Amino acid sequence: MVKKIFKNALEYIKRLDKLLILMCAAASSFGILLLYSMYSNDFANVSAHYYKTQIAALAIGIVAMLVIAAIDYKFISKIWFIYAPAALILTLLLFTSLGQGVEGADDIGWLKIGSFTIQPSELLKDAFIMTFATHLNKVGKELNRLPHFLLLCVHGMIPVGLIALQGDDGTAIVFLFIFVAMLLVAGLGLRYILLGCAAVPVVVYVAWNYLMQPHHKARFLVLFDPVMQEQEIKNIWYQQYWGRIALGSGKMTGEGLFGGEYVYTSYIHNDFIFAYIGNALGFVGCIGTVVLLLLICSKIYMNSVQAKDKLGQLICIGVFSMILVHSILNIGMVLAVMPVIGIPLPFISAGGTSTVSLYVAIGLVLSVYGHRSKKYHMFYTEKD
Repeated sequence: MVKKIFKNALEYIKRLDKLLILMCAAASSFGILLLYSMYSNDFANVSAHYYKTQIAALAIGIVAMLVIAAIDYKFISKIWFIYAPAALILTLLLFTSLGQGVEGADDIGWLKIGSFTIQPSELLKDAFIMTFATHLNKVGKELNRLPHFLLLCVHGMIPVGLIALQGDDGTAIVFLFIFVAMLLVAGLGLRYILLGCAAVPVVVYVAWNYLMQPHHKARFLVLFDPVMQEQEIKNIWYQQYWGRIALGSGKMTGEGLFGGEYVYTSYIHNDFIFAYIGNALGFVGCIGTVVLLLLICSKIYMNSVQAKDKLGQLICIGVFSMILVHSILNIGMVLAVMPVIGIPLPFISAGGTSTVSLYVAIGLVLSVYGHRSKKYHMFYTEKD
């Protein structure tokens, strides 16, 4: 019995995508180092709590990742009725007195449970990727029949709508991109693609004129108006103004992680951590960070290509699109080519729930990778 368990454990380790794990752990370790650097350099509002929380979240996330990797993703797909309602209930609790916001943020996105706070939208991403992949896989070739397509749209718009209602527009956009990417990979018909493209200008017009608040519009307009930038330098333009100064002040190799001359802006430990990378490690550090994130995304995409079935492929594409869109939006904010919408940089920004959620998602990818062989399971191996 012991020999059999040992053999299966070795087989499990053999089946892990060790390169993906290494790259994710490297990105997270880099983020912890940056947070410790900010604390050591006496950055305003960056206490030891941030890097200590990040270390704890990384440990929890890695354990969760390894456990999920051991479970066949098809089984995880079948028990959607457990985790999907749980994630939805936590999200709905944000609309009660338990929901909390943070200073400087527009949304009520955190739940305070005892001495801890969690961000349900991060957990909802994982649940959505699994349930939507399950839905798409079940529909199969019937995807482009109108009744099925409409039901899939309802499925996708539930998390988008809930998160938008709580005021977190950035995360709502992430959900929307995950939804679109998974639909396209599932085999969405050309007529729906063309209809969607034609609807974009109409949606943008309606959103701009009837749905967006003045401060939302200002975040877009300030990107293109130098006069407005001068007027809003202490308000809407503040973060991006100082973020760009921090980003560029490091020049080619930066000020170093300890003892340099640094530029501070609000949320530099979280949404604007890329600005600190530029400040401390310069252009070289920024390029290295982008390359690492692209390598992680590329490895996940390759795992989707190698998946043994459509369900596994869709799960990987969901995780791939989530990390890619997060990275693009976050870096775009710092470069001031996109408005400030409160999106963290994957693996690197401070955020306990975000980190754990990311590693749960990576665990799903590892499950797809490790169960490519129909003969292999963590706890037993089928006979030929």
